[in-house]
Amino acid sequence: MVYLLGRAVLMPIVRLIYRPKIIGRKNVPQSGRVILASNHLSFIDSIAIPVVAPRRVQFLAKSSYFDGTGFKGWASRTFFTSIGAVGVRRGAGQAAQEALDAGKRILETESAFAIYPEGTRSLDGRLYKGRTGVAWLALSTGAPVVPVGLIGTDKLMPVGSKVPRLRKVTVIFGEPIDVTVHGPATSGKARRQATDDIMAAIHTLTGQELAHAYNESPPADTIEKFKRAVLRRERL
Repeated sequence: MVYLLGRAVLMPIVRLIYRPKIIGRKNVPQSGRVILASNHLSFIDSIAIPVVAPRRVQFLAKSSYFDGTGFKGWASRTFFTSIGAVGVRRGAGQAAQEALDAGKRILETESAFAIYPEGTRSLDGRLYKGRTGVAWLALSTGAPVVPVGLIGTDKLMPVGSKVPRLRKVTVIFGEPIDVTVHGPATSGKARRQATDDIMAAIHTLTGQELAHAYNESPPADTIEKFKRAVLRRERL
């Protein structure tokens, strides 16, 4: 009810004020499990996709958005629930796998699930290397992947801003990709190849400059640099 009410209120407002250009909505299956894999430029991305998609879309958000108290906490929970967010503990290692497990449970209810393969927002506008969690989800559930290209959301709501600006935004839904041809979810090679296919499709939609690296903050010290050096190359 909260989601339906939020969508009913937000969609007319967004369309009237921002007039987003939406391309390829017919590429999103009307029913059944599907993954919407998008580039990530702004906080507003998590509002733009659910508002313009032709069906209900869920995605993961920081648990802190749902844990607040008082009126502010209630308002935060209500807002994020209204746009289809599901609260999870974020981080690397076990936290990352728990988040993916939550996404898998959503897909197993034959729902649409949105994910940002880059892991976090691109601060320089480039498209970063995709983490293989998106492929693990697709290969373990058999869900097709619809690549999504967001253009202009970083101008609509730049990092640090609290109120959206009046800027033109384009949302492009690409043709579904069947990544199961690469092999099982247990294969690291299959996960990497499937992820690269998805990122290539996103790049075709957005035309962003490629970063050829993972989007992560630089190591704080030598110890952190060493830890990253010994970690396996795959990023969830």
